[in-house]
Amino acid sequence: MATKQGMCKNCGSLVMFDDRDELCECVFCNCVFPAEEAAKILENPDGYEFKNEKFEKNTQAGAKHYYSNPVMPDVVEKAVQREKTSKSQQAEAALKLKPSEFEISPNDVKAPTKLVIGMIAGIVLIIGIIVAIALPLYMSRKALRADLSADINKIFEKTEPDTVSYDEFDYKQFNIYGLSCQYIKLGLSGDITDEQAKALYDNYSALRAEKRGFANDDVEMYIYTPDTIYFASKDGVKKDAQPTVEILEPTETSK
Repeated sequence: MATKQGMCKNCGSLVMFDDRDELCECVFCNCVFPAEEAAKILENPDGYEFKNEKFEKNTQAGAKHYYSNPVMPDVVEKAVQREKTSKSQQAEAALKLKPSEFEISPNDVKAPTKLVIGMIAGIVLIIGIIVAIALPLYMSRKALRADLSADINKIFEKTEPDTVSYDEFDYKQFNIYGLSCQYIKLGLSGDITDEQAKALYDNYSALRAEKRGFANDDVEMYIYTPDTIYFASKDGVKKDAQPTVEILEPTETSK
């Protein structure tokens, strides 16, 4: 005699039966069915549909009960898992403290008043230093640009050889920029020569040196005429024989 395992065809519970028994009985749902069928279901439970019907337990005198104790293959694994869970819960309970002991309130993370005041004072100091450095530079540049703009007509004087009268041009536009007003763009409604472009550069450099009180050779000048773009610097004058396409913005007009 040997004990075999099977699966209930009604509820899917595991059952045990004697290999000599033709029938087996599920102790959970009281379903009685062939033992051979129970063994086949256990081999491939995924392909079987369990109906979960209700069966009344046969309590008549003399009725045979195919009693079988369910044997779960994973009973040991589940027992070990329950043991681990129980120990984990006990450890958590042991480490759990009263909320009031380690509860963090806004007051706990609030920076001290002295620290806040110190940080604000430091920020204000840094801003003050930046303003103290930048503001004089800005005001100096603004004043220099205003002085140069007021006397910009001086750069159109004494341009030799004097073959062009700048007063006859419809407009003379200019744009002065750069930290020390070292860059200037001129827009003329008439054409000029290479020598006159060099004279305009020299005259602006001299005017800038006069306003600043000292000279530098960092001036760069672009001169836009109807047919040509001149670039003048300490290295000389370069002529770009292409139509003027750049627009001076913002611009000022010399009168």
